[in-house]
Amino acid sequence: MPLPNRVDPFGALHAVPERGGFTGNRGCLVDDDGRYVRHHRGDLWIICRTAFRGRRVGLTRPRRWTPLFFLDDAVGLAAGHRPCGECRHADYLAYREAVAAALGRPQRAGDLNRRLAAERGTTSTDTDLPDGAVVLTDGPRLVLGDRLYAFAFSGWQDPVARPNGPMTVLTPPTSVAALRHGFVPDLAGLTTGADVTKPTAWANSSER
Repeated sequence: MPLPNRVDPFGALHAVPERGGFTGNRGCLVDDDGRYVRHHRGDLWIICRTAFRGRRVGLTRPRRWTPLFFLDDAVGLAAGHRPCGECRHADYLAYREAVAAALGRPQRAGDLNRRLAAERGTTSTDTDLPDGAVVLTDGPRLVLGDRLYAFAFSGWQDPVARPNGPMTVLTPPTSVAALRHGFVPDLAGLTTGADVTKPTAWANSSER
C-alpha cells in the first residue's frame, strides 16, 4: 500500500501509487510507531533529488525527517517548498538569487524559509504569470506559455487556452517572484507518466 507521502499543489498529502520526479521534506511527520500524525514540523520545506551520493533512508523513521514526493518543481513550489541547498545546490542558488533580485536585497536560507512559511496556505490574484506558476481554475493548473495544464499525480494534462485577466494563484508570491526573475523550474511532470516504483530517498547529513 502506498504511504500518504505524495504532495499535491495545495500541500496536502496523499497515498497514491505515482511517485513523481522529486523527493523532499518538511520535518518529521510520524510518531514513534511510524504512523503519519502531522502535516509538517518546522519552517524548512525543501524539494530534493531522489538520488544523491548513494544515500538511502527509511520512509517512516521516528524523530527524523520524513521523505515526501512531488511530481516536479511546479508542484513543490506551489505547495510552499523551495529547492534544497545541498543536493540541489545550483538550483537553490538560482532560486535564492532570483528572489534577491525581485526584492532588491540579499536573501539567506532562513529568510526564504520565513517568507514561505508566512505565505503558505494562502492564495493571491495576479496577471501575466510566469511559466511554472500554478493557478486555481477548475482545479490546480500549470501555467506554461498560452496554455494551462491540469494537475494529476501521473503528470500535467488536459491543456486548455490560458484566459486573459487575473487568476487565482496557488504558488506563493516568493516563488512567483523567483520564477519571474530567472529561476527555471524542472517541469518533469510534463513528460513523465505514472511511476509506481518503490520510492527511495537519500539520507540527511546536514541542515538544508
